[in-house]
Amino acid sequence: MELKTIRQVSLDYGVSRRMLCYYEEIGLIKSSRKDDYAYRVYDENAIQRLQQIIILRKLQIPVKQIKDILNNQNAVEIIEIFRQKISELDEEMTALSTLKSILMRFVDELKEKADVDLKLELLNNKTMLAIVSTLSFPENKIKEKVSMEELNKANENLNKLADRDVRIVYLPPMTVAAAYATGENCESKANVMIAQFVKESGLLNIKPDARSFGFDCSKGTTAVGEPSRVYEVWVSIPNDIEVPAPLLKRTFDGGLYAAHVLRTWDFQDWGLLKEWVNASDKYDNDWDSPRWTSLETVAGQGFEETLNFYNFTTNGSEKDDLQLDLLFPIKRRTRTME
Repeated sequence: MELKTIRQVSLDYGVSRRMLCYYEEIGLIKSSRKDDYAYRVYDENAIQRLQQIIILRKLQIPVKQIKDILNNQNAVEIIEIFRQKISELDEEMTALSTLKSILMRFVDELKEKADVDLKLELLNNKTMLAIVSTLSFPENKIKEKVSMEELNKANENLNKLADRDVRIVYLPPMTVAAAYATGENCESKANVMIAQFVKESGLLNIKPDARSFGFDCSKGTTAVGEPSRVYEVWVSIPNDIEVPAPLLKRTFDGGLYAAHVLRTWDFQDWGLLKEWVNASDKYDNDWDSPRWTSLETVAGQGFEETLNFYNFTTNGSEKDDLQLDLLFPIKRRTRTME
C-alpha cells in the first residue's frame, strides 16, 4: 500500500487534520515523513489503526477508552469496557422506551379532549413526575453527541450553549512574549519556542501567575477543525524582561471576552461560542477589532488559553493534562435611549 498524505487521509476518512494530529499526539496513530517531503504520511498500519478508531468512535467509545482498548492485550479488560457501554445503552433504551410511552399517553389524552384548555393534565400528575425523574441517561452520552460531526439537524438546538455555559471575563492589559510559526504543525512549533523561553528565562520563578494564550492568525478564514496556516503563542511577562529573537515583545491592550472551556478536541465549541455571541442581546461580536499592534500577524482574534499554566508547565506539559479556555472577543452593546 502506498503512503498517504495527511490531506488524502483526511479526505478519504472524513477526519479533520486537527483530529489526526491529536490522535498522533496522544499515541493512537503514528505518521512518518518521506525524504525531502515536508508533510506527514501514513502507512498501511496507521490507516488500519485509524479505521479501528473510527469504528470505535462511531460506537460512541470515548477517546480515552479507545486508547486503553487498542493498547491493551488483556481481553478481560477490553470486554469490561464494552460491557460498560452496553449497560449505558440498556439504560438509555429503557429511558427512551419510557419517554415514548409517556408521549403516546399525551397524544391519546389530547385526542380525547376538544377543549385545549383542559390539555396535558398528566403534567400535573405527581406519579408522572416521579417516573420522569427516575429516567436514566448516561452523563457521557450528551458529551459524546456534542463531539460527533454527524449530528443531525434535530439535535442542533440541544448543543447550543446556554448562558450558564458562558462566562464573561475581562483580560487586563499585559506585556507578552510572542512566538509565531507558519506551515504544517505551526501550533506545535510556536508552543515549543515559548516553552523553551519559559524554561531558559526561569519565567515561572519570576512570574508564577504567567498566563499563556494561543490563536490562529492565518489571514483569511480557517474552517473549524482545519489546521492553522499561521499560529501565534503568547506568555505574559514582566515589562522589563528581555525577549530574545525570534520571539517578539507585544503589548496587549486588554478587553472583554466570552469564555467557555473546550470540551472536545475537534474544536466545534468555537462554532457554538460564536453562535452564542451572535445571538446575545447584551454583547456584540468584536472578533476583528485589533487589541494589540502587530506588523507580522493578525491582531484581532479569539484566544485559546492554557488553564493553570503554572501547574501544566511544571508537571511536564502532558497533553492529557491540558485544558483550554476558548476566549471570544466581545464588546457590551450600547444601550439607546427610547
